[in-house]
Amino acid sequence: MGETDERLLALIAQNNAAAVEAMVERKLPRLIRLATRMLGDRGEAEDIAQETFLRIWRAAPGWRAGEAKFDTWLHRVALNLCYDRLRRRRETPVAELPDRPDERPGAEADMLAADDQHQVRRALAELPERQREAIVLQYYQELSNGDAAEVMGISIEALESLLSRARRQLRSRLGRDRDEMT
Repeated sequence: MGETDERLLALIAQNNAAAVEAMVERKLPRLIRLATRMLGDRGEAEDIAQETFLRIWRAAPGWRAGEAKFDTWLHRVALNLCYDRLRRRRETPVAELPDRPDERPGAEADMLAADDQHQVRRALAELPERQREAIVLQYYQELSNGDAAEVMGISIEALESLLSRARRQLRSRLGRDRDEMT
């Protein structure tokens, strides 16, 4: 289905199963990537994506094209659900994200790449929420500065400030991790 998001929403409001399938196919990978990077857990990310889609179906009948950009709204809903999940986590703090073993036969290069990814995930998880949100929206979700700022409800200048601080902290943290390994 080569329809726009707004057209798909209109069809979803009419209980069109093909439109639902097309929307899920179009948006699910990005939602899971966003939530995984925010939460550090694929299972929780899938839960967030599912809840986000439920909200799409509920909102579809009342959606008014032109009042808000659908992708901006979609990212905001997913991020809010991530923040709710993160707040609940604070009630049962965990010292460190659990390591997940690589199921593939391990070549040294794969192990090093997995370790690098783990370090980046850990460093990203240690950022303050707003800085992590800015990094995820811009670098992982590939939103423009304007779209990311709109999703976050801040000015472009404030977004750039958050990104600058986040990049500094990531560089610092990742540099320390490398020093500790040698």
